[in-house]
Amino acid sequence: MDWSLLFSSYGDVFGSLQVILMTFIGAAGGVLLGAIPGMTATMGVALLIPFSFGMDLIPSVGLLLGIYCGGMYGGSISAILIHAPGTPAAAATLLDGYPMAKKGEAGKALSVAMFSSFCGGVIGALIMTFLSPMVAKVAMKFTSAEMLMLAVFGLSVIISISGKSIAKGLISAFFGMLLCTVGVDPTYSRQRFTFGVKSLKGGLSFIPVLIGLFAIAEVIAGVERIIAGRESAQEKSTEKITRVLPDGKTIRKITPNILSGGIIGTFIGAIPGAGGDIAVFVSYAFNKGISKHPEKWGTGIPNGVAATESANNGCSGGAMIPLLSLGVPGDSVTAILLGAFIMKGITPGPMMYVSELPTVYKVFAALMLANLCMLIVGCLGVRIFAKIVSLEKKVLYPIILIISLLGAFSINKNVFDVGVCVVFGVIGWLMNKYEFPLSPILLALILGPMCEQNFVRFMDLNNGNFGAIVHYPIAIGFFVVAVAVVIISLLNQRKINKTEKANASMGME
Repeated sequence: MDWSLLFSSYGDVFGSLQVILMTFIGAAGGVLLGAIPGMTATMGVALLIPFSFGMDLIPSVGLLLGIYCGGMYGGSISAILIHAPGTPAAAATLLDGYPMAKKGEAGKALSVAMFSSFCGGVIGALIMTFLSPMVAKVAMKFTSAEMLMLAVFGLSVIISISGKSIAKGLISAFFGMLLCTVGVDPTYSRQRFTFGVKSLKGGLSFIPVLIGLFAIAEVIAGVERIIAGRESAQEKSTEKITRVLPDGKTIRKITPNILSGGIIGTFIGAIPGAGGDIAVFVSYAFNKGISKHPEKWGTGIPNGVAATESANNGCSGGAMIPLLSLGVPGDSVTAILLGAFIMKGITPGPMMYVSELPTVYKVFAALMLANLCMLIVGCLGVRIFAKIVSLEKKVLYPIILIISLLGAFSINKNVFDVGVCVVFGVIGWLMNKYEFPLSPILLALILGPMCEQNFVRFMDLNNGNFGAIVHYPIAIGFFVVAVAVVIISLLNQRKINKTEKANASMGME
């Protein structure tokens, strides 16, 4: 590590008005785009990359990293306020974020999400700065066996997010896995369950399903409550936000969740093809598993928001590690960044650390600046964002409906996706009505294709001998951790059920 070069690179980045301005603009745009359901961080970077063509490399990287980090945090805004994750990486944030908003703590939830995103991003940036070659070497050892067991490990989290009934959670997950079979088989290109509908050949688009299950389902349930006269006036937030950052007591309480979430997010983000969608659920399950009060998770506690938001922004640093060290993008956003580097005449890879070391250090500094700009934008906007839940429900629900349908349409510019969104809105409403958890469906949709493709690839490479998995120590390690997660989750659920029964019996007395 060349410390003098590192410090001078930070000085060049933080001392350049152009870099600061472009990064701040990117962060503000990312937060706004991320808060709109359907407008992912990837889409934001793709939309604004043409504006970087005439800039030097570092200002353009600052702009794109600002969008990336801002979009990751922005997704939590709609997840917390209207039960509609703006980005897939915010899908786990609503598990505790939305209940906090319903309890009149929307401002607190937003400030915790913002602070945790910033800290997770800083953790990711620091790990990227000091450990990137080492982490990249481990990540590139991942074959189909390791990716398969990573998917299995991710699926083991289902029990932790199943709520009161593990059986209903498993049914939801199985339903999600069935949805993954729709479309053309990615390995052998055979059509499955398309029923002659051309729009189904590519499978069910994830974002319309996500928006339907959460946002549209919430609108339908809200309209039902209004018609029945059961819409609670208490759900209207009267919270007065006196501070934009969490207080000292809250910070001390969530610090372990932020640290673990940031580390988990960074290392999962460094695995090409994994990303924040998986990291947030893994972080949530891990932190719930080690919690002294797992029964409180999912009821609206800051710890749940901190665990997920630190993980999804930790991924921003993690995904940059294989990009800079090996020239392999860690996710879809860094794939676009790879194109930006190449357009500027720089090819990411091992030689960057030899021939372009000053540029590498400036990218490190730009990511740190992007997280700082995201924090500033969040601080400036948290009071405005929190006012959304103070709107009358009769006004809020039509707004959510319009934004949600536009978000579903914007992914592929396809009216069919709007229909998918509405259908899954009805399905989500019915499942909520009968207390089937929705998060396992999302996790299955994320991990199902990854699990199937790597299983088929592994079996092809090993002539149908699944027992060959024992020759892959990292894969076995993931399997052991997955078994441990299942056991811990079952024990925690048993503890929660006993506590609830004891409380119920005391209430009857």
